[in-house]
Amino acid sequence: MSSPTFRSLKVRNYRLFASGQIVSLSGTWAQRVAQDWLVLELSGNSGLALGITTGLQFLPVLLFGLYGGVLADRYDKRLLLIGAQVAMGVLALALGLLDVTGVVELWHVYALAFLLGLASVVDTPVRQAFVVEMVGPDDLPNAVSLNSATFNLSRILGPAAAGVAINAVGTGPVFLVNAASYVAVVAGLYAIRSSELFDARRVARAKGQLVEGLRYVRSRADLLVPILLVAVIGTFGLNFQLTLALIAKQTFGKGAGSYGALSAMLALGSLLGALGSARRDGPPQKRVLYGAALAFGICEVLVGLAPTYAVMCVLLVPTGMAVLTFTTTANATIQLSTAPEMRGRVMALYVLVFLGGTPFGAPVIGALAEVLGPRSSLLIGGGVSAAAAVAAGLYLSAQRERTLVAT
Repeated sequence: MSSPTFRSLKVRNYRLFASGQIVSLSGTWAQRVAQDWLVLELSGNSGLALGITTGLQFLPVLLFGLYGGVLADRYDKRLLLIGAQVAMGVLALALGLLDVTGVVELWHVYALAFLLGLASVVDTPVRQAFVVEMVGPDDLPNAVSLNSATFNLSRILGPAAAGVAINAVGTGPVFLVNAASYVAVVAGLYAIRSSELFDARRVARAKGQLVEGLRYVRSRADLLVPILLVAVIGTFGLNFQLTLALIAKQTFGKGAGSYGALSAMLALGSLLGALGSARRDGPPQKRVLYGAALAFGICEVLVGLAPTYAVMCVLLVPTGMAVLTFTTTANATIQLSTAPEMRGRVMALYVLVFLGGTPFGAPVIGALAEVLGPRSSLLIGGGVSAAAAVAAGLYLSAQRERTLVAT
């Protein structure tokens, strides 16, 4: 804990939060693998059905995500998180009971995916904005990186356990175990001491607060450019939940365990990228932000061109490193550049563009996978991501030149 990589863990509140998250998120990632596999079984291996499920899960973020940020700025974030986590646990329990009793149908999965997305409308922006209240601004970049490390360690543990469990007992028990895992994160949140939070100011309810947040971002190029880049990569580049299941089953003829292994290799790279980011001192650098975005796009194209399953596994590691370096740097950059009373709304916009593009991207990617093959989604997504990174870099260079001329 004396290592600079883990310095945020010195804060008691953050330790409680992080320990609960690793248990719950492992269950969540296990559920995602099981849900994908269940959809493929119920739909006859339809990539479009998989894309619809993914899209429905993220559609509420697109429709209502900004309101989650308004709630984050108005109310106690800890209590909001407890309510959202309880709701997610109940939904996991419902899907598990439907599955183990043998009555589950595809529309059940669609409906529960949409309801899970509604809970995420509150959970995700509040959780993002809550981090700085636990650790303070000095340790925020480190805590964001450790959050990503926790998230991606869970992406290794969860899919690996899910692959074994699905082969042994089916998908239903995976959902039930995930429901139980929410107890850990709720207990951790309940034990957090409100008196030890940093800068936990809240704004009074008033009209126009959502529009006020949008105007704030539009007036700040240092926030707008990285948010737009996150939007492009989130919509077109981050389609692995959909594509890896299809590639494992259709391209390489593998089972659930092999799909879980692909997800785990991507998560391993992401974990390494997050830990690398946690070791950096000082504020996040823009050259790291845009360089990592370009590297991710190139790596995703290479993954799409991988000739064998083993080569794809290897290439997913640097791909995960690049994307997590990008996302952790973007997250910390945006939070540190935002006034505390606006942070919930700005982070809700960040989450909206990061996840909210999925309802558009996932069905399109799923349809392309059926027509052009699963690899096409990786090639297109990677190419678009790389092009967006180059465009953002050129725009920043032009902005710097105009500033120098003006001075």
